[in-house]
Order: sequence, then structure tokens, then C-alpha cells
Amino acid sequence: MKARYGASARPYIKLLAPIGLSREFSRRSLFAGAAAAGLLGLAACGTPKGMAASPAPDGKIEPKVNLYSWGDYDPPEAIAAFSEQTGATVQVDSFGSNEELISKLAATRGTSGYDIVVPTGLMIPQMAQHQLLQPLRKELIPNFSNMDPNFTDQVWDPGNKYSICKAWGTTGYVYDTTKIKQNMTSWQDFLDVAMDQASGRTALLEDPWEVCSIALGAQGVDMNTTSEKDLDACEKTVVEKLAKHVRAYVGSASTGMVQGGFTLMQSYNGDARQGMLETDDPDKWKFVYPTPSANLWMDNWAIASGAPHPDAAHALINHMISPEIAFEQMDYIGYPVGTKGLKEAAEAEELELPELIFPSQKILDRLTPSEMNEAQQRRVEIFSRAQARSGA
Repeated sequence: MKARYGASARPYIKLLAPIGLSREFSRRSLFAGAAAAGLLGLAACGTPKGMAASPAPDGKIEPKVNLYSWGDYDPPEAIAAFSEQTGATVQVDSFGSNEELISKLAATRGTSGYDIVVPTGLMIPQMAQHQLLQPLRKELIPNFSNMDPNFTDQVWDPGNKYSICKAWGTTGYVYDTTKIKQNMTSWQDFLDVAMDQASGRTALLEDPWEVCSIALGAQGVDMNTTSEKDLDACEKTVVEKLAKHVRAYVGSASTGMVQGGFTLMQSYNGDARQGMLETDDPDKWKFVYPTPSANLWMDNWAIASGAPHPDAAHALINHMISPEIAFEQMDYIGYPVGTKGLKEAAEAEELELPELIFPSQKILDRLTPSEMNEAQQRRVEIFSRAQARSGA
């Protein structure tokens, strides 16, 4: 399915979230158990022994590079351009969850054959700890200087030792202004309306961290809190108050916007934009970047331990974060990729609804990167109880 982005853009380009990227966002439901279990299992096993070493880069780009990423997550033209420029063939394989990626790397102990992998940010500390990733050679990635400081030096990888932002987004909610007349701005507004005007017509994301963030945000506490008191209050709000008003838990809010039946939906920003571009009456929907905070998530370029083609791997990452190719990527997947200047380029191309791709700096400054911490299992339990209470 395709849609026109703007008058000055080429006639038709790929819509905000192609099928592969829809899986990318549905995958965030992995925290319902799969990935959390995978990381806990990895921790229990300890650091893999006998990890194969990658050859040292020598400045000569190898004839091949193997990329292991989410499905349909890079424009084929950008990959082809790299091959044309360097002579290196790019082999692209896809995984469906962070757990699948981690299991593959852990089981092969540096002999997977993959060079570049694309984990979500909060997975990186555990992956680095267990030697599944190797440090980046920044001197081989000069385009790192083009990265927006908003998306470097994150809590999960200080100094970008192991990773560079590949794509990022945030979470909020979208509501039908023909049914909800008040101006909504906060997570408390979301709770109030879900339990009143939108009762039975509310959807939440299929992700424990995101669902708990509604209540934690309304409480005004750290969304990554490990406090039992905070999480007890969160459970009371989510399970005892909110859940009975929830109609569905979804991976992609855009489907609900197009098909109807919902008045209020928790949503990723780009997913809401996709829905607005696809629906017959986009003007009735409004997206909210809620106060006081919301998730800042990122998927990241990284190099696997034992990567057989380290020069080609660094060169491909450098190519993909260059300003020209970064715009192609944003154009293809509908989410920013961490490189400076994309907002201005998007405005010049007159892309539709750019405010749903690029939050203001004021909003960026209040976002909270999600973390995998010791309270994750508690969040999973709260989420499961909420689903049961909703009948989902």
C-alpha cells in the first residue's frame, strides 16, 4: 500500500510503516514474556565461553557483509548503492524478535556469520555484558559526526561504545475528536477519558512497559521505577481501574483507526501517523505527546562478536547514517534515523504530518528511555492481570 507524502515529493513513496515495519512495532509485545525470558535465561547461563574473535579491521572492505535485522527495515536502493560504491555484496536476513536475535548470537558463540545486527536499545547492556557485541571502531564511521546529540550517548550505551541509533520513536495516544471534545494533554487525561467517555472503546499497546507507563506517568514517578510502592499503585490503577474499560491490546494502533470501533488508543507516534494517512477522515483524530513523560525507544546498528567482515560492516553502517541515505531510510520506514537535518529535509519535501515524526525539542527533553531492570517481571505480571481483567 502506498501514499503520497507531499506535493514536491516523488509521486509515490512507501507509506510510513510497510508490512515489515508493522511487524517491527508488533514485536514490542515481546515484553509479555518472550524477550524478558530470553534475557533472563542468558543471564542465568553466564557469559558464553569460547567466543570466536572477529578479524581486526585492516582498512580493506571485504567483498561481503551480512546484515541481520528486522524484516523490510532498509530501502533496497540504499543497500544497492553501497554495493555499487564498494563492490561488497550485502546479504540481508531477518529476525522477528530481540529474543530470536539474542538466542542466535548466544548459541553460535561468535560463529553466526553475521556482521551487523539491529537490537533495541534496552537490550544492549545485557548483550554487551555477555559478549554478543563488539565495540565499534568510530574512526571507521566518520558519519557518526552527523548524528543528532538527542540520540547519542543513551543510558543503555554511554559513549555509543557498541551502538548507533538506526531508528527512534516515542509513545502517546490518539483520540477521536468527534467523540471526545475536551483537549487532552496528559496520561491522567487518558485514564479519566478511558474510564468514562471512551469506556469499551479504548485500546492499549500489547507491551507491559508501555501499559504500566500510563499509570506511572499519571502518578508522576519515574517510568523505570523499581519501587514496590510505585508498582503497587500502578497495579491498582491498571488492573483494578483501567482494565475493565479496555476493549483490546494491540501491536499496531493504525489498524484500529482505519477499521473503526475505537475512540481512544495508546499508540506509537509514527503508527498514529500511518493511521491518519490511511483513514478516510484523518482530521477527526488527534495525537498527543503526553505529559509528564513517555518512552524514547531506539533500534540500533551494532556489530556482532566474531563478525567475519568488520571493515565492510563499519563501512555499511557509515553509509546508512550518511545524510543522503538517512533521508532515504526515513522516507522508507517513516521514522527518523538519528541523523541531523532530517526534520528540515522533511519540511522541504513537504511530507504530510511531519509533527508526528518529529516531536519538538521540548517534548524530546522530557522523554524517558525504557530500561530492562529487576522490575520487568512485575510489569509483565501487571500486564497479564490487566489482560485477564479486560477479557483479552
